[in-house]
Amino acid sequence: MSGPSTPPPPPELSITQLLPNMLTIAAVCAGVSAIRFGVHGNYVLAVQLILAAAVLDGLDGRLARALDSQSKVGAELDSLADFVNFGVAPPLVVYFWGLQSMPNIGWLAVLVFAVCCVVRLARFNVASNSESAPADNRFFTGIPSPAGALLVMLPLYLSFAVADQRILPSWMICLYMAVIGALMISKIPTWSFKAQKIPRERVRYFFVGFALLGAALLTFTWVSLAMLCVAYVAIVIVALVNEKRRKTQED
Repeated sequence: MSGPSTPPPPPELSITQLLPNMLTIAAVCAGVSAIRFGVHGNYVLAVQLILAAAVLDGLDGRLARALDSQSKVGAELDSLADFVNFGVAPPLVVYFWGLQSMPNIGWLAVLVFAVCCVVRLARFNVASNSESAPADNRFFTGIPSPAGALLVMLPLYLSFAVADQRILPSWMICLYMAVIGALMISKIPTWSFKAQKIPRERVRYFFVGFALLGAALLTFTWVSLAMLCVAYVAIVIVALVNEKRRKTQED
């Protein structure tokens, strides 16, 4: 006798069940449009669209879990969207903005970043589908692709903050882009915000801090984004030092 067969999927889906995938597709549209506006020289709008894609990327998975509408198609769509939005659009916008004075080396930096991003996403997908995935979800292995995309655009934030005056030379931007790409495929343990728990007695302070952060991003957008990038790098360094110290104590 054959075992119980898997019930066929329902012939119809509600709009609510499709919302997570709709957000993912909207994020892809934002990322591809960012490339278009980068080509046309509208770098501020291009960066804003990539930031919008990052927000949508953070919402689609949580919405799918909340609605219990996860699917294999949705997971694959999300991974492909991540590559477009975080592995292709950001380095291209940076290239159009500040690397065309040295096109060969600049394009090489773009390729390095894009390849590192796709390798990082492939490694993440394999680890997520593996039955032997690590139980400790406090850390990512390497910098996540959305964080890498936000970090690689730091030269643009600094430029926008000082009235479109470029601070870093092109060769340094190329080197910086390659370093961020290498960090994405590194084995560095990166703190995961998803696993952070807020004690009940501190929730009100968290809300106040979140409101202040939102106000800062709306009022001093580019300075705030630059400071967030610096703070994130500092958190990565602190997490790395603490992890090495913990392993040393265990040995």
